[in-house]
Amino acid sequence: MPAAVTPAPGAPERAGAATGDAGVITKTSPRSVGETVARLLELLASKGVKVFVVIDQRAEALAVGLDLRETTLVVFGNPAAGTGVMGAAPLAALDLPLKALVWSGSNGVTQVSYTDPSALAARYGLDAGLVAGLEVIHVLTDVLVAG
Repeated sequence: MPAAVTPAPGAPERAGAATGDAGVITKTSPRSVGETVARLLELLASKGVKVFVVIDQRAEALAVGLDLRETTLVVFGNPAAGTGVMGAAPLAALDLPLKALVWSGSNGVTQVSYTDPSALAARYGLDAGLVAGLEVIHVLTDVLVAG
């Protein structure tokens, strides 16, 4: 088994199948979970991207007497970009709208994870042109985690 490589802060980490998260990209944020979520929401608003829901999963766990590391899921997207994908492959609606998971790693460092649009293309047999509109998540998260 190859040795684990720790990416530079903010650099994308393409997780491998050995950890069960193939097709997921994780980037390190220099901010707290709350600050990262707030910044993400500001970025999305500034780009006119629709935010469908923000789920504070830790708060939901605490509400039923359980504890969970800080974990917030932001569901967002552009219906103009996602509709064509779902029209071509209806099951893609299981993965759309786009989602960004902002969470506290075991070392307390904030992580931002999302499904790579190329993984969605492969999963549903879609050509790259069809998922091109979803590729903005790479740039968006790069800006999000920039110092």
